[in-house]
Amino acid sequence: MGDQNDDEIIQSILSGNTDEFEVILKRYDQYVFNIIAKHLPREMVEEAAHEVFIRVYKALPSYRAEAPFKYWLSKIAERYCYDYWREKYKAKEVPMASLTDDHSQWVESVLSDQSQKHFEKEELLRESKEVLQWALNKLTAEDRMVITLLYLEELSVKETADLLGWSVVNVKVRAHRSRKKLRKIISSLLGQEGGHQ
Repeated sequence: MGDQNDDEIIQSILSGNTDEFEVILKRYDQYVFNIIAKHLPREMVEEAAHEVFIRVYKALPSYRAEAPFKYWLSKIAERYCYDYWREKYKAKEVPMASLTDDHSQWVESVLSDQSQKHFEKEELLRESKEVLQWALNKLTAEDRMVITLLYLEELSVKETADLLGWSVVNVKVRAHRSRKKLRKIISSLLGQEGGHQ
C-alpha cells in the first residue's frame, strides 16, 4: 500500500475504500503541518491540519490529477489559512499593550534603520517577527496572505496567484496596496512608540 502512487490511492478511495485515506493522511500530515505552521499561531496548527484533511477528503471527487496531488493539497492548506485570517479579521483587535519593551526597543532601532528593508528580508529577528505578526494581524486576510506568500515565503507572483486562485495582475495590485497598508500600520506604531521620525 505504501508504494502506491497518490492517484491510485485516490481512485481506490473514490471507489469506496475510504480506509485508504489514512495512507494519504500519514503520507502528508507533516507536509500540511509545515504549511499551516508558517501561517497560523502555533496553538492552532493541529486543529487546522485536521480541518484541512476534512476539506481534502470532501474535495477528493473534484481532484483531476492535472497537477501533482501534493500541489493540490497545498492549495487547500493555503486557502484554509487564508479563510482563517479572513474570519479572524472580522473580529480583530490586537491591543498595543501586547507589545513588550523588547518590541518597543526593536521599533526604536528600526526607526533609525530603515524599517522597510527589515521586513523584506527573510532573516528577521524574533522581536521583528512578533512586531510583524502584530502588524499583519491588522491586515485583511487577502493582504496578509499576499504579503506572507510573496515576501516571507518568497514565492513568485505566479505561484502566489495559483495558490490563492487569483490572477497575476490581482496579486501584483494587491501586493502593492498591502505593502503600503503594512508600512502605514508600522509607521503609526513607530510614531506611537517613538513620537518622532
